[in-house]
Amino acid sequence: MNDEQFLTIALPKGKLFNLSTELFEKIGWTAEGLTEKSRKLVITNEEKKLNFIITKTADVPTYVEYGAADIGIIGKDVIEESGKDIYELLDLGFGKCHLMMAVPKDKKRKNLTDYSHTRVVTKFPHIAEKFFTSQGMQMEYIKLNGSIELGPIIGLSESIVDIVETGTTLRENNLEEIVSIMDATARLIVNRVSFKLKFDRINSMVGDLKKILNDK
Repeated sequence: MNDEQFLTIALPKGKLFNLSTELFEKIGWTAEGLTEKSRKLVITNEEKKLNFIITKTADVPTYVEYGAADIGIIGKDVIEESGKDIYELLDLGFGKCHLMMAVPKDKKRKNLTDYSHTRVVTKFPHIAEKFFTSQGMQMEYIKLNGSIELGPIIGLSESIVDIVETGTTLRENNLEEIVSIMDATARLIVNRVSFKLKFDRINSMVGDLKKILNDK
């Protein structure tokens, strides 16, 4: 069979990887050696005609938009930040977190707008800018890929915009959430062309996944 009959699935490294592979396993979509630590760039199941690629979280929407992957699993926060032209097929419900703004507890200001014209450190400058603009606020955005919490501690910024699950890291660094920006869960996304060309197979998969999710 030719490559057109394969489905290529982009899976993100990190917290969503095991949850994603466990979900696919329940519908029989897996491959030998499909682990996050695999050194193979593409992991194939010849019998099921599946290719799996394991990639950095932020790259999943790019692979899907350009058709290097037909489908992918990624957080809603990453989809919104990327601005990529993809279809969002299914809210998978896991990987729950929310994007918020936090500041040092001892430098908290009375109103949100009191932070206008200050610097904010974030991995999500597009989402942050959209939010603050909606509040009538102008901010200076500094994008970091590492420890966002460090920004206010070392005087790089007055605040952070970051993803929070439990809030432990905030507490450990004496930061306090002052406003929630958006909730996020893992989503199943698909390339627009793939959805047309491979509709039957993708639609059948979505139906199988819905059954699994509804049984939880």
